[in-house]
Amino acid sequence: MFDWLDHLIALLVYDTIGLSSESRWGHALHFFFYDSIKILLLLFLITFLMGIVNSYFPIDRIRAFLSRNKLYGAEYLMASTFGAITPFCSCSSVPLFIGFVKGGIPLGVTFAFLITSPLVNEVAIAMFIGMFGLKTTLIYVASGILLGTLGGYVLGRLKLEPLLSDWTQGVMHQAQEEEAFSEGRRTFSQRLPEITREAFGIVKSVVLYVLIGIGIGAAMHGFIPTGFFEQYISKGNPFAVPIAVILGVPMYSNAAGVLPIIQVMVQKGVPLGTAIAFMMAVVGLSLPEGTLLKKVMSWKLIAIFFGTITFLIIVSGYLFNLIL
Repeated sequence: MFDWLDHLIALLVYDTIGLSSESRWGHALHFFFYDSIKILLLLFLITFLMGIVNSYFPIDRIRAFLSRNKLYGAEYLMASTFGAITPFCSCSSVPLFIGFVKGGIPLGVTFAFLITSPLVNEVAIAMFIGMFGLKTTLIYVASGILLGTLGGYVLGRLKLEPLLSDWTQGVMHQAQEEEAFSEGRRTFSQRLPEITREAFGIVKSVVLYVLIGIGIGAAMHGFIPTGFFEQYISKGNPFAVPIAVILGVPMYSNAAGVLPIIQVMVQKGVPLGTAIAFMMAVVGLSLPEGTLLKKVMSWKLIAIFFGTITFLIIVSGYLFNLIL
């Protein structure tokens, strides 16, 4: 989908600027320009589509259904499963998180989606099957969905809505007013300008966070070699799983991007569960994601979110090592 952009950025960085494709600065700048443009385009597209969904989908009925009926955790499983079938990285999942919160979906259910969405998607599943086989892939998918379900449930029970940012609280309040004072049914052409303006507004409000986050990721991508991590997470270290998770947090990539690194790690003797825990930390707990989430959450809520998911990823890493 973005091959044209990859070639364009390569021309800019390697031909126009003159950096070598093998240099660290070349890798870092290519990563920064490519991912900045790609994610901003995805942010607008996803926000625009969510605006259409929010405009037409009977979100008030879903909200009432989720709040009035005891589903015994099924709502978290549904959101986590939906996250698994959406091919978004952690940064591009944020607009959907905003759409869920604005639509009145309970925060814990929204977190279930946000956790699973970057961890499991069809591209990663296809690559996982080719690298590690069907059995391992099924365990990986099930663990990703279970991680989102448990994480969403735990975070939902903590009643964390007051810890959302003032900006998010304003968005929720505005959505309630729009719902209360809606004036009948409008055609799509009548709704389109408003949806477009809202999408541009959300992208404009988070663009600085996007660039800062991707800048951090570009530095990590270009200047930290894979071998740096492997020396700390070998098979003989009983603390390899938590160390792998901690080392993975500063990095930024989607599951498809980090899987080739995971394959190399496993080939060099890193236990598969440890490598998968590292991958989950990279795609689901990255510092770039934290900078993006600062727009919609307080630092305290981000710390609770990251802490909960870190614990669950570490537990799943040890279980993976036992099973496999």
